[in-house]
Amino acid sequence: MMAEKAGKATNGGEAEKSLKDKGNEFFKAGNFLKAAALYTQAIKLDPSNATLYSNRAAAFLSLVKLSKALADAETTIKLNPQWEKGYFRKGCVLEAMEKYEDALAAFEMALQYNPQSAEVSRKIKRLGMLQKEKQRAQELENLRSNVDMAKHLESFKSEMSENYGTEECWKEMFSFIVATMETAVKSWHETSKVDTRVYFLLDKEKTQTDKYAPAVNIDKAFQSPDTHSNCFTYLRQYAEESFSKAACLVTPKSSISYPQVWKGQGSRKWKLGQNDGIFVQFESPSLRKVWFIPSSKEKGQTLCREPQALDINAHEILPRIFKEISKSS
Repeated sequence: MMAEKAGKATNGGEAEKSLKDKGNEFFKAGNFLKAAALYTQAIKLDPSNATLYSNRAAAFLSLVKLSKALADAETTIKLNPQWEKGYFRKGCVLEAMEKYEDALAAFEMALQYNPQSAEVSRKIKRLGMLQKEKQRAQELENLRSNVDMAKHLESFKSEMSENYGTEECWKEMFSFIVATMETAVKSWHETSKVDTRVYFLLDKEKTQTDKYAPAVNIDKAFQSPDTHSNCFTYLRQYAEESFSKAACLVTPKSSISYPQVWKGQGSRKWKLGQNDGIFVQFESPSLRKVWFIPSSKEKGQTLCREPQALDINAHEILPRIFKEISKSS
């Protein structure tokens, strides 16, 4: 009886080995489904063999059956906690799941048990890079979706409070410029363009809202000196007749063929590079301001940078729209 049992054990071991070898051949040939099936048969004959679970984890990973692959990797570790291969399999599956921090921890465990493994070291280096890229992609998405222009305009807020006596007045204007900027930036992030328009802060009590809209398209304004001159003449009249308190021009840099005032000399020269972006010019009777919001591409995403305040005497896009009044008026 003892000899028979020994013989059966030997035959079972040979059968398991034969199934594993056949599974390996199918795996090398790229037939991962067949390989996984053969490893499963071998596991039934030898359910405590860590190598079989490791091999099947690799097959499941190649079949993108990630939950099954992870379960087999965990079983590999449980059956042989000091074998680096289980941690390596686990790391590969977690990497495929884009769980980079967990994957990195698994690969570092693998390296503890096999410090000489160049393969594991390469994985750790790659995972570190992927983790940084994922974090940066998340940061970019946060920047794109959480647009907050007010924090970039603190100095302008102080300037407004000095120029306008009542808090109610300057707060209304500040909210107007922030909302206009944020709408432009969000449009740029979504479509990489903005319409060339002048937005007006209308007087709620005096403006005939059925006659005057809060925005005017001026997409033809920069085609020639004549269209430019006609445009700001019209805007001056519109601002006066609509009893507007303030106005805000929004235009992409690429739309301006005339006038390119930043091509002047010395301090007037354009210094913000070749990137496209958005000009925002604020107009009111006692305060004028112009900003350029640079745009760039990162990881295939369009991202607006912090608005750069410009000297309006050098870089005005349109001449003064409102009649100038002093601070004391």
